[in-house]
Amino acid sequence: MILPSYEWPVAEEFFNRKEELARLESWWGGRDRNALALFGRRRVGKSWLLRAFATGKPALILVADQGAAGRQLDRFAGALEPFLGVRPDLPDLPTLFRVLFRMAKRERVLVAIDEFPYLLPGAERSRLDVLSGVQAAIEEERDSSRLRLVLCGSHIAQMQGLLAEKSPLRGRLTPLAVEALPFGDAAAFLPEDDPARRIERFAVAGGMPMYLAELGRRASLRAAVCESILDGRGPLFNDPREILEEEFRRPGVYFSLLEELAVRERGMDDLTSRLGVAHSALTPYVSELIRMQLVERLAPFTAKREFRYRLRDDFLRFWFRFVFPFQEDLRAGLRAGDHYETEVAPALAEHVAPVFESLCRRWVRQNMGPEATQVGPWWGRALDRLRATGERGSEEIDVVGTARSRVTLVGECKWTSGKMSAKVLDDLEQFKLPAMRQAGARFSSSGPQILLFSKGGFKSSLRELAGGRRDVRLVNLALL
Repeated sequence: MILPSYEWPVAEEFFNRKEELARLESWWGGRDRNALALFGRRRVGKSWLLRAFATGKPALILVADQGAAGRQLDRFAGALEPFLGVRPDLPDLPTLFRVLFRMAKRERVLVAIDEFPYLLPGAERSRLDVLSGVQAAIEEERDSSRLRLVLCGSHIAQMQGLLAEKSPLRGRLTPLAVEALPFGDAAAFLPEDDPARRIERFAVAGGMPMYLAELGRRASLRAAVCESILDGRGPLFNDPREILEEEFRRPGVYFSLLEELAVRERGMDDLTSRLGVAHSALTPYVSELIRMQLVERLAPFTAKREFRYRLRDDFLRFWFRFVFPFQEDLRAGLRAGDHYETEVAPALAEHVAPVFESLCRRWVRQNMGPEATQVGPWWGRALDRLRATGERGSEEIDVVGTARSRVTLVGECKWTSGKMSAKVLDDLEQFKLPAMRQAGARFSSSGPQILLFSKGGFKSSLRELAGGRRDVRLVNLALL
């Protein structure tokens, strides 16, 4: 039996994801008999990627939901009947796998089960029993079948659990994680010609295709935010809440954590103090957010245990800062435009700044790999003599590149409208680099190259100073 070629009516609207499509095509045409475990956060575009890949191939896509497993298997039996000529009896999930493998005895076909974790029991023991049955079905049928099977899911922890050491499916799945779009790919969704405005809009939308598509439709960022996010009838007004409430059994602590991290990066002591929750009680919540790829842990390279935690998704960071605390007021009649002018506009540059810094670090990785094999931020104590007098308590450097454990380059990033002055360079050389040395950093023999990134450009005095030094480089915003 050969499935008909899959047709996707909106295939022409799909773009980007070239790397992921190439990996899928390699798997499709290769000798890997493993099923593919395709996973990523909701709104990252997995379903569209699946359909773009399936287009033109003999393929069938089955979509699971949160209903009872028996009802869903009965629905799948109805979807398979036209191709099998008979309605299969599907009493359980292992039987479904056997039927799918037997469909492809002679010809290569593609079958994808979207949101596969919904078919699994919630209790761990029951889930392992079902997966053991699936494992047995795979072992019995895989070698005599030409089936290419994709198991897709949005729940990161559950999909990663399928790949874990104790999982019956370990070694029988090939993982493919779908990440948020980087700035270069996301730019295709953004209407702005001005690089600063493009970065600004990306900092609000983040890298999720759905959010990029929605917020890229309006002529101005203000209009996009007011109509799509701040308006109670807007498509994104409640979207993060609905998605996260599906993921969390007790969303209260998770939402409070995300709200705190939406303002700025924080250490664990800071989080426990602000939330009034003991360190031991808060740690599992933070760990789960990291596992779900919502939060990431950062550390300066000179002190690997001085962790800070950061909200990874910039749209969620925007939403938890500017929407979540004000939802009741916005529902009760607060005008979106008034809220934007009062709360969003004055703090927008502060929201964009860490995104700009991340883009600068990304630029260094892409363009200066031979000089810096590791790139990240640094923070630490100010010089002891300045701490003693209270002049300076701590120091931060936005970009630090290292090679062979030695600092080879440093950079400062300023997301301000004004032009960068020579004081930024003076502070870096007089206070920040000595503080880094004090913390134990070792520098390359020639000293670090200095990169300066500025939204507003550079004052003539700084340009003149940089022009006379081979170790200082001013990076144009358009290059990002």
